[in-house]
This record gives sequence, structure tokens and C-alpha cells, in this order.
Amino acid sequence: MTVLAVRHTTPAFRTYSGENALDLLSKELDRPSPQRVMLVCGASMLAHDEALRRVESAIGERLVARFSEVREHSPLPSVEKARDVLIDSGATAVVALGGGSAVVTARAAVILAGEKGDARDLCTRRADDGRMISPRLSAPKVPMWVVPSTPTTAYAKAGAAVRDPATGERLALFDPKARAAGVVFDPVVATTAPAPLIRSSSLNALALAVDGMQSTGGNPLAEALLGHALTVLTTWLGRVGDRPDAETAVQLMFGALLAGQGSDHAGTGLAQALSHAVGPRSTVGNGVVEALLLPHTMRFNLGVTDEALTRIARLLGERGADSPADAVTAIEEVLTSTRIPLRLRDVGIEQADLPDIVEHTLHDWAVTAVPRPADRDGLRTILDQAW
Repeated sequence: MTVLAVRHTTPAFRTYSGENALDLLSKELDRPSPQRVMLVCGASMLAHDEALRRVESAIGERLVARFSEVREHSPLPSVEKARDVLIDSGATAVVALGGGSAVVTARAAVILAGEKGDARDLCTRRADDGRMISPRLSAPKVPMWVVPSTPTTAYAKAGAAVRDPATGERLALFDPKARAAGVVFDPVVATTAPAPLIRSSSLNALALAVDGMQSTGGNPLAEALLGHALTVLTTWLGRVGDRPDAETAVQLMFGALLAGQGSDHAGTGLAQALSHAVGPRSTVGNGVVEALLLPHTMRFNLGVTDEALTRIARLLGERGADSPADAVTAIEEVLTSTRIPLRLRDVGIEQADLPDIVEHTLHDWAVTAVPRPADRDGLRTILDQAW
């Protein structure tokens, strides 16, 4: 008799949604006693008066500092500034308001403030034997809450990847203690982000779900989370339009949350690893880059993840799907319907960039947990096909 072996731990995490959800955040910030709160957001959020007022009203007199210098891709200098504000203010809790960059910047600042160290020393890195190792970060961390404006999978993650502009490297910081205590989906905040950003973030979650479903190792709990994430995201992506309504935005946020939670129990995919290197060089968001790479990495996995790919095809409504190639076709149809660029050449990537992208990908932590590993030649083949 063969019994399925699964290790699945569900971290404590609170999710609140609705017109009065911020009232619940206010109550949470009093547990176990009133917190001193630092608010982290981007400068663009300051222009949304009603959304900012709602969140600051929920925080109330607990607000002791505001950091509004979040930057795209969470560059290390911005993160270090946020860390300094956190330390100097004496804040005992953080609220991240905005998209993925705000969440990642806040989490990274929490980690750096707690560890009192340099990100370059605390990040995951490759050992001499080729393994990727993450230093054990043992210092206590202040609690963090998320009030998102985009459907990012960063809500429930324990890691934060920041970009070192001096080298172009992504520094991956991993610490389960820095995982957010919970997320609050507020309908006003949910409608502050422009449609292209919501679409890009949703596509990132979609790609994470597809990659994760190919890497679950048969974990039925992870498959349930990722499969439903895929269904929710594909159902609501087509309703984004020119200006998403609150219902559409919040549904996509739930899809992203499911994808983020499910992917915690699965491996990653080459689309994610490649997008980490391609994204900062492109003219579009990381989600668009990862999505356009996805069909090419799915084809690369044919013969290795066929059972998962067939399941994906069926979830996406491919009637009578009996071939893993049907999943690739279904994903291509989803991407075509979103009207995003489908070639790397259309998002500002030159052929001369491809060798450097390959080298950066080979040193990315995500490349170590894929269902079919790729060497330098394999990565270059995928990029050539996508270009």
C-alpha cells in the first residue's frame, strides 16, 4: 500500500473584506495592546484622498510614522530608508498600503530592522556546492498588515525580494516571522490602481498558480488552493476593462491570495525565475512579462508535468481535454483575450539582452525549485522562442 506523504502547515492569517473591513483592522491593531503604527505606501497613493483617509482613520492615533517613498521593484535604497523610519519612529506594527512593491518594501524593512543587518548578508545565496541557502533570521519582527490596491500574491508570503541597483541582483530575504498577520480588502482602496496595473498583477498571480500546479508533488491541499485561484483569476480577468469596479478588483485579490497561499506549498516555475531577470529591463510590469513567458515554459515542461497540465486544461474549460498541450493552448487564449504583448521584443527586450538574462536567472533562487530544471542552453532556447 502506498500512502500519499504530505507536509502542509497553514500559517495563522486573517482575511477581512467588505465595506466595514477597516473597522476590523482597527480592532486588530489593539491586540494585545494599542500599537504604534508605521504606514508604508507609494507616492501615488497620497493622491487618493478618500482611500488614504479611510486607512489612516482606521489606524487613528496609533499612527506614528508614514513612509511614502516605495519604488517599483523595491530597490534596496528605498527599503533601507523605510527601515530607518521604522527604527527611528519606534513603531511596533506596520501597515502596507498599495500594491506588491509596498508589501515587499514593508516586509523587507521589517526584516532589516529586526535583524539590524545588511540585506546582502541576510539574503538567500548560492553556497560553494551550488545549493541555495537562506540564513536563519532569528530576531523578533514587528507585526504587519496589508491593505492592498492590487491583486498581488505578496500578501501571504514570508519572503521579500529587493533589487540591488548597484549590481542588478535580486536579494531574496526569507523569514516566516515577517509574514503578514492578515489582509484587509477595502472596496475604496481596491479601485485606486489603474487597470493595467491590476491586469499585470493578476497575470502574475495566474502564472504563479499555473507554475505551482505543475510543482505540488501531489499535495491535494495546495492543488485545491491553486486550482481555485486559477478559476477565479481567469473568470474575473476579462472583466477588468478600462476601469475596474470594486467587485472585480476584490475578486481578483481573493484569487491572488489563493495563489500566494497555495504556492507556499509548491515549487516555482521557470517563467517566474526568468521574469525576475527580464522584468527590470522591460517596459511593462513583471506580471505581463511572466505571463508572456508562461506558454513557452509550459511547452518546455511537456513530458514532465503532463498530468498537471491536463488538469489545468480541464479547469480552464477545455472540453474533452486529454492532452497536456491543451493547457498551453488554453493559457494562450487567456493571454490573447487580455490584449497584452506576447513577445519579448514588444516589451523592450533586445536580443543582446538575452545572455545576461540567462546568467541572472541561473543565480535566482526560484530556478532551484522547478519541475524540469534548465541549464544555460535550455534557458536561452526558451528566451529565443519568446523573443
